[in-house]
Amino acid sequence: MAEETEKKYITQEDLRNHNKPGDLWIAIQGKVYNVSDWIKSHPGGDTIILNLVGQDVTDAFTAFHPGTAWHRLENLFTGYHIRDYQISDVSRDYRRMATEFRKLGLFDIKGHNTLYTLSFIAAMFAGVLYGVLACDSILAHQIAAAVLGLLWMQSAYIGHDSGHYVIMSNKKYNRIAQLISGNCLTGISIAWWKWTHNAHHLACNSLDYDPDLQHIPVFAVSTKFFNSMTSRFYDRKLSFDPLARFLISYQHFTYYPVMCFGRINLFIQTFLLLFSRREVSDRALNFAGILVFWTWFPLLVSCLPTWSERFFFVFTSFAVTALQHIQFTLNHFAADVYMGPPTGHDWFEKQAAGTLDITCVPYMDWFYGGLQFQLEHHLFPRLPRCSLRKVSPVVQELCKKHNLPYRSMSWWEANKLTVRTLKKAAYQARDKANPVVKNLVWEALNTHG
Repeated sequence: MAEETEKKYITQEDLRNHNKPGDLWIAIQGKVYNVSDWIKSHPGGDTIILNLVGQDVTDAFTAFHPGTAWHRLENLFTGYHIRDYQISDVSRDYRRMATEFRKLGLFDIKGHNTLYTLSFIAAMFAGVLYGVLACDSILAHQIAAAVLGLLWMQSAYIGHDSGHYVIMSNKKYNRIAQLISGNCLTGISIAWWKWTHNAHHLACNSLDYDPDLQHIPVFAVSTKFFNSMTSRFYDRKLSFDPLARFLISYQHFTYYPVMCFGRINLFIQTFLLLFSRREVSDRALNFAGILVFWTWFPLLVSCLPTWSERFFFVFTSFAVTALQHIQFTLNHFAADVYMGPPTGHDWFEKQAAGTLDITCVPYMDWFYGGLQFQLEHHLFPRLPRCSLRKVSPVVQELCKKHNLPYRSMSWWEANKLTVRTLKKAAYQARDKANPVVKNLVWEALNTHG
């Protein structure tokens, strides 16, 4: 009893007031922590903290951090506890589930996926070199291009896994794996991936906070984008102008062609970040890795005999990776969306609402990189992919218990649902009742009625 009276308390309302630079507080399991200085060295970046300050973040902290991270919190403890701290039934079950998975060692059992995938990547790279350098037929060159596209897909999964948890024997080798699989082999910066992907996980399917839904002027999954909303991630206006209206009006037709060139956008985003004034961790290493890619890839393409073969080699390799870009959009485009920042009290609910699983037979898990279990991955991003299929039935039961959506459908069904979502928004974009920004072209066409 004496110990209870010695505790210092604040309310949830008091906590919400500590949400400004230099005064950033969060609560975890009812204890309040000051992260004003820690945010500068947070491995996951500052965005993920800034979006949740002034709230209880227990579920998000549980999802993103290993058990060892809990011991480091004491250095940030303010001495305050939350007086009106409450836990929802969903959160209580989610935390209990995470604890059970940890006791079973599921976060530590990584299997041999990394070894198999790295060996597969090495074999594919050797095959690509052989197909380009040792073969003369156009067919062999096109097969090599397709294999290269598959290599990029598998390499992306290694980069993704290593970004969420340690797949190698230690963190140093894990970092090397990130740079090689991301920057050196695919030409996509692991720094860019971390920046956007962490924000996506945190604000899953928030129209103004999740960068993975902000594709104006090419795509819009919701009519709310027609109001030219402000992206809180990029801190800029997503203008729904006449160009955006035109492109979005036909997005259900352009969806698959655009996916074939999705890598070009990733290359551009990588350079935009690395050349920006934003603070980037290991910027020099990221540049060096990108330089490696833009050395070997153009040299490989230049070994082909004609310009037409070079063009079709690049096109085929890019087009194959469209399968992966499509998969990523299937997981979210047709799911529920919302406006506003993420909140700490409905972590499980938001992840369930914003994701869609793809059903497949076990021997195809390698193709999807485990990400066909999208909800399971979002709830437990640190869970190795070899365990996602194991925990899926448990997650389904929890969703059923709390009447939460658990969407799982075949690849073809997910494609149909996604195209239907894009088509619906496209038809609404054509509606003249939706006003658009009147630029000079509009004025010229309508001056005299």
